[in-house]
Amino acid sequence: MTDTLFDGITSFRVETPRYTANVRERPAADPESPDATIVFVHGNVSSSLYFAPTMQALPAGVRALAIDLRGFGDSETKPVDATRGLRDFADDVRAVLDALGLDAVHLVGWSMGGGVVLQVALDAPERVLSLTLEAPVSPYGFGGTHGADGIRNDADGAGTGGGGANPDFVARLEAGDTTEEAQTSPRTVYRTAYVAKPEAQAAHEDVWVASMLTTKTGPDNYPGDAVASENWPGFAAGTRGVLNTMAPQHLDLSGIVDLAVKPPILWIHGDRDAIVSDASFFDLNHLGALGVIPGWPGDDVAPAQPMVTQTRAVLERYAANGGSYREVALPEAGHAPHLDEAETFDRELAAHLGV
Repeated sequence: MTDTLFDGITSFRVETPRYTANVRERPAADPESPDATIVFVHGNVSSSLYFAPTMQALPAGVRALAIDLRGFGDSETKPVDATRGLRDFADDVRAVLDALGLDAVHLVGWSMGGGVVLQVALDAPERVLSLTLEAPVSPYGFGGTHGADGIRNDADGAGTGGGGANPDFVARLEAGDTTEEAQTSPRTVYRTAYVAKPEAQAAHEDVWVASMLTTKTGPDNYPGDAVASENWPGFAAGTRGVLNTMAPQHLDLSGIVDLAVKPPILWIHGDRDAIVSDASFFDLNHLGALGVIPGWPGDDVAPAQPMVTQTRAVLERYAANGGSYREVALPEAGHAPHLDEAETFDRELAAHLGV
C-alpha cells in the first residue's frame, strides 16, 4: 500500500510466527542490489510513521524498512511479557527479519527502540551490522537506578513501570484525543516532550499525533500493570505491559560490553531532551525532588536516574573492550533529533552507514 503522506514509501503486512507486523519501506534504487539495508525501530507511544522523512532522505541506494512493534501503529496487538525486559519486541523484530529473508542489517532504535535494538544485538549479534541509538533508554532501564553503573534504588523497582503513567494521558490516548486542551493531551505531550522545536514540525504535527494515538492501551500493552510498594511513591513495576519492560529489575542491557563481535555504534541525542536525560521530567524521583510529586524522601533514598551518564559509561566500557562508538550531542534537539535537527541527523546516519 502506497503511503499517501510520504512519497516513495509503501506499507505492507508481514506474517510471522510471533505476530503480524506492519512494515514501511523505502526501496533502494536497485531493489535487487541495495547498498545497505537499514531497519528502524520506533519508541514508546509512537509508530514507524515517525521515521518516514528520515527514510525519504537516505541515499537512493539504501533500502529502508521501519517496523511497527506489537500494539503500535498498524501491527497486531499482542500481550507484552515485561519479565522478559524488551525481548518480546526484540524477538518480534528478528521474526520480521526472518520473514523477509534478511540475515544482517543496520539497526536504528529511537528511545525505547534503542533498547530493543540493543537487545537484538545481545541475543543475535550476527544479525547486526551497525547500531544507531537515537535518544535511547538507559541500558539500565527507565527510572529507579542511580550512579553511572545503574545501581538499583529498591529491589522492587519502586516508582517505575506501569504505575508511573498519567491516567488522564492514558485515557486520552484510548479516546483518540487530538485536542490541546490539557497538559495530558497527546498533542501537548508531543509539543512539550517529543520535540524541542514544535513550530518546525507544524506541517506534520497531525501525523505525529495520529501516530501516538495508534498506541494500544491496557495492562498487557501501554502502560502495563503495577503493584503496591512500601517504598516511595507507593507503587512498583508489574510484570505486564510496555512500561514494565523498562523497569530496572526486568531490563539490563549493559552486557553489550562483553559481546565477542561488537558492531559500531552511533549514539545521537538532543541536549534539550525532556524524556531521556540526567534530569528527566518523566523520572518520578526527579519530579519528587522538584516538589511536583509530594512526599519525596530525599536524594539518599530516591535519587533521580542519570540516564545519559549511564549510557555514556556503558558505551565507554564497550569501546574499552574492543568496540567503537561515536557520540553526537545536538544542542537544539529534543527527544526526536531526527525531526528537530533532520539535516544533521540524516548526514550523521549516512556517514555511519558508509553510504
